[in-house]
Amino acid sequence: MTDTVTTTSLSKWFGPKVAVSEVTIGFGPGVTGLLGPNGAGKTTLMRVVAGLQRPSQGEVSVLGENPRKTPAIYKQMALVPEDEAIYERLTARQFITLAAQLARVSDPEANTRRVLETVDLVDSADRRLEGFSKGMRQRAKVAAALVSDPEVLLLDEPLNGADPVQRAALIKLFGELGSAGRTVIVSSHVLAEVERMAGRVVAMVDGRLAAVGSVEAIRAAMTDRPRQVFVECSDPRALAAGLIESDGVVGLHVSEGQLRIEASDAGAVALALPALALSKDVSITRLEPSDESLESVFRYLVEAR
Repeated sequence: MTDTVTTTSLSKWFGPKVAVSEVTIGFGPGVTGLLGPNGAGKTTLMRVVAGLQRPSQGEVSVLGENPRKTPAIYKQMALVPEDEAIYERLTARQFITLAAQLARVSDPEANTRRVLETVDLVDSADRRLEGFSKGMRQRAKVAAALVSDPEVLLLDEPLNGADPVQRAALIKLFGELGSAGRTVIVSSHVLAEVERMAGRVVAMVDGRLAAVGSVEAIRAAMTDRPRQVFVECSDPRALAAGLIESDGVVGLHVSEGQLRIEASDAGAVALALPALALSKDVSITRLEPSDESLESVFRYLVEAR
C-alpha cells in the first residue's frame, strides 16, 4: 500500500548529540509499532514527523506534504505526546472541544461527544482534568487527537497509566483505526502490547533503524542467532541423547522435566522430535519456540548494538 508518511535521510541533532541519524522509512495504513530503548530517538522521530521540530538534515512527507511548510496538513494528522500536554483547569469536554475548534472541525460539540464515547469518558466529561488519573488523562489526550478524525495518528506511549481494562480498550481502538485505513504509529515500552496491536515493527537503536518488518520476518533474518525450542517431557535426557548428533542442533540444555534446544533449523528439529520421542518412549507434553516473541527479537537487536 502507498506510504502516507515518509522520511528520507532524516537526521536530527541537538548540539553534539545526534538523536536521529540517516533514517529513511515509510509508514502506510495500519498499525506500526515504533520500538527502541530509552534514548533511541523514537520521540524525536515522532516530533519531527509531526512538524514540532525541524529536521537537521533530510526530508519528511506526510500525505505528500512537508508538515512545516503546509500547515493545513495538521488537520489530517494528530500527535498524542508522552508528556502531560493538557490544560488541567479545563474539563475533559472543554479540553476536547478546544482541540476541535483549533482544528476547525465542523460541529465541535457533536464531535466531542463522539470521541468521549469512543474512549469511554462520557461519565467523567465535566470533571476537571486536574482530578483525573494518569490513565484517564491519556484517554482524554487520545480523544482530543481523534476529534479531527485524522488520517495519520502518532501515539507516544499512549497506554501509560491505563489500567488493564483501559489498555485492552485502547489497543482494540488503535487496531480498529488501522484496519479502517488510518496510519497509526505507536511507541510503547510494553512489547507484548505492541505485538498485540501492530502487524509491523520499526526498531530503532542509537538513533538509527535496526530492523523493519513483522516480528517473524525480523527473527528469520537473524541467521546468526540459533532458534530456541522449549520441550516439556517425561525424560529430557533421553531426548537430548537422541538429538546430540542431529544436523542443525547446536546446543542442548537439560533440566528437570525440560529440554531447551538451540537449532539452526528449528522447523526440522520440531518435525523430527515426535518420531524420536516415540522411539525413546518419551511423552512430550509441551513443545514451542521460546524466542519468537517481540520481546526476544527486541532483546537480540539491543544486544547487537
